[in-house]
This record gives sequence, structure tokens and C-alpha cells, in this order.
Amino acid sequence: MPPECGGMNLRSFLRRHCGITAATLTLLKYSEGGITRRGELIRSVDAVLSGDIIILRLPDERCDIEPVTGELDILYEDSDILAVNKPAFMPVHPVKVHQTDTLANIVSYHQSVTGESYTFRALNRLDRNTSGCVIIAKDKLVYALVKPTITKRYIAVCEGQLTEPGVIDAPIALKPGSIIKRTVSDEGQRAVTHYAPLRVGPSHTLVDLWLETGRTHQIRCHMSSIGHPLAGDDLYGGSLRCFDRQALHCYKAEFELPFSGQRVTVTAPVPPEFDRITDS
Repeated sequence: MPPECGGMNLRSFLRRHCGITAATLTLLKYSEGGITRRGELIRSVDAVLSGDIIILRLPDERCDIEPVTGELDILYEDSDILAVNKPAFMPVHPVKVHQTDTLANIVSYHQSVTGESYTFRALNRLDRNTSGCVIIAKDKLVYALVKPTITKRYIAVCEGQLTEPGVIDAPIALKPGSIIKRTVSDEGQRAVTHYAPLRVGPSHTLVDLWLETGRTHQIRCHMSSIGHPLAGDDLYGGSLRCFDRQALHCYKAEFELPFSGQRVTVTAPVPPEFDRITDS
């Protein structure tokens, strides 16, 4: 318990300084031994003192996603976090048309091998055809603590030649008449994308990207809006001539471990075809 928090009630301390959501706090309150201090239950209205050690105990969870045998490319794992390199053409979560071929299905199988059981909670989401780092929290508390600390970097192959770095600050909204496609629109939510060319080829550019916001299809929509759609992204004007999916990969993610505060960096190797396509 930091000295500056002494005298604060438990609820305020957990909500303001630990990132505990109201829903998680309610769950802990009604769980046996959910919140204790020196082995005794503590109420959310009780004051906490400097030097107190508060223990939170979440109830055990069961994974309700069908396990499917498969290999995970594990980048990092401990008792709280699992980070993997998701391949292209694999959805993260089960949906109506993808019930058993998702990352969540394979993570469920991985749990059966390791003897763990937890609800699948992806801290970041990638489109089905986007590859790279996906971070998974193993309980609600870890999710709440780690999510605000995550930063990500992407690499993409864009159509045309981009020779200078830049920033796209343009709001994004759902395109009228579509249930999928996004568009730059004054009616949308603010979205900011930073980009920097890494290598310029005759007809494509390898680009490094990082985001200030996390809108759906943000990179795909923004790069298309400046005339440089992602190769293979035919939804946003990219050509399928050299690539059969949008050439987008989350190559690095950083996050803080939930209880030590240690900063962890994971990297997912850039697909070799990204280098080849910028030579064409």
C-alpha cells in the first residue's frame, strides 16, 4: 500500500489506483475470501493504511470454448499472461461461421495440456487476416490491470511509394450502407495513426505503424484514405496481385506485468513475404 493512499477507503483505492473495474469489485465482494487483509475480510468502505497488504482472490473459472488440437507460437507465458504469434487467416474469437478454427479454440486446448482453466480474454484483437502478437489475460483482474499498459507496433506493405513519415489524424466511422467497411468521416470517432517508411520498392513500401487510438480497421482505413492501401486488402482498394490477404502484422507488443510492474516486450517475426513484396 503506497503511503499516499493511507486512509482512503478500499473501494477508492482499488478503483483509482489499481484499475479494478466496478464489476470485478462486485464479484470479489461476493466471493468467499474475495478481499482480505491480514487473513480477515475487509469491506469496500473500510479504510486502508500505509503498509497494508490487500489480497484479492477471484473465483476459479472454466473455459467454455471447445478445445481444438493445435500448436501455439508462444512468445511469453506466466501464471497471469499468455502472449502468442497469431497466424494469418485465423480468427481470434469464435463467431457464427468460425466455431472451431480460432485462436481461442487452440488456447482452450493448451489449457487442457497445462492443467489450467480460464476464460479466453484477448487484451488486443487482430482481424482474421492480420498476423502477429495477441496478448491474453488469464483472469478478470489481470485483464483490468494490464490492458491500459499495452502498446503495439505494426508493419505493413502499402501500395505505391511512401518516402516520408507522417501522421494521419482523421475520424473514422462505419461506411453508410456497410456493416463492415470503415471510412474517414467527420461523423466518426477521432483516430490517429503514425507511420514511417522502412523500405521503398518500385511499387510497394514497407511501413512501420503505431497508433494513438484503436478504432476498427484503423490502419487499413487510414492508409487507404491517403492513397496507399495495404497490399492484398481489396476491401480498401489494395491489389490482390502480390498478396492474398492484407499485408499487416503486429510485430511488437509491450505491457506491464500486473503485480510487479515489470515491463515486458514480445516480438513476432515479420513474415518473409513482406520483404519479398517490397522488391516487386
